[in-house]
Amino acid sequence: MAHPRKIIIDTDPGQDDAVAILLALAAPEIDVLGITAVAGNVPVALTAKNVRKVCEVAGCPDVLVFAGCDGPMVQPLVTAEHVHGATGLDGIELPDPTMPLQDGHGVDFIIETIRNEPSGTVTLCPLGPLTNIATAFEKAPDIVERVQEIVLMGGAYFEVGNITPAAEFNIYVDPEAADIVFKSSVKITVMPLDVTHKALVTQARLEPFKSMGHVGDVVIGWMDFFERFDIEKYGSAGGPLHDPTVIAYVIDPDMFKGRFINVEIETKSELTRGMTVADWWGVTDRAPNAMFIGDVDADAFFALLTKNIGTL
Repeated sequence: MAHPRKIIIDTDPGQDDAVAILLALAAPEIDVLGITAVAGNVPVALTAKNVRKVCEVAGCPDVLVFAGCDGPMVQPLVTAEHVHGATGLDGIELPDPTMPLQDGHGVDFIIETIRNEPSGTVTLCPLGPLTNIATAFEKAPDIVERVQEIVLMGGAYFEVGNITPAAEFNIYVDPEAADIVFKSSVKITVMPLDVTHKALVTQARLEPFKSMGHVGDVVIGWMDFFERFDIEKYGSAGGPLHDPTVIAYVIDPDMFKGRFINVEIETKSELTRGMTVADWWGVTDRAPNAMFIGDVDADAFFALLTKNIGTL
């Protein structure tokens, strides 16, 4: 096997973020250099706590966890307790973490790690608003060309919005940050709602987790709580696993299909603020800047998920 791919996870857990972290920590193809928390689904004090809870569920208390930005670059923070519950990880009671939160700021950890690792060897995996990533790029422009790739969950094209009619939550929370990232010239791969809504957690797909002991019980508790919102909202067969698609892509990109297109972020309009204006059909002359994923082999995705998390 090739050397494990070095990643930094930037996240705002969130039940689906938590499953993504479990997958990353379990996968032999990935080397998690550290995890930075950002304000998003819930405030950063809770997201930083939730990251450490997840690491302890995975049996990985030595992971470096940092708290990052406590709010967007411009606008007030919008959170999503209506989806994820008051803690961000409702669904099963977990003890407070005993592993430490590292000293220092998550943005500084991102900067220092990218500077210290060989150029082109660190992939950033943002699972929430892009505040930490954009702030790092603004504070240390020299790191931009050293990033191997950004694989992120955010945005949409046909599915459009889940927090407003036009905007997906992660991008809507901090569109100015997203604008900086999409204009950065870094290689970007995007997991929009269009693909994550094809990775639905049905009861049949949850069945393998029932034999995994504590880790499986935790995942089932999270998913049973998390999916209720989407089933009620969309009338779907299950809840979408948004963020684990990012980690699955890093492990096995062949299970995904997409197009390299131009994506612009709307930051000005009151009506469509936070919209990912994705030129899927190539109707503009704007240069492509992101691989926008449109399809996933959902059965392969869930097989990868259960195989890896089952090893924890």
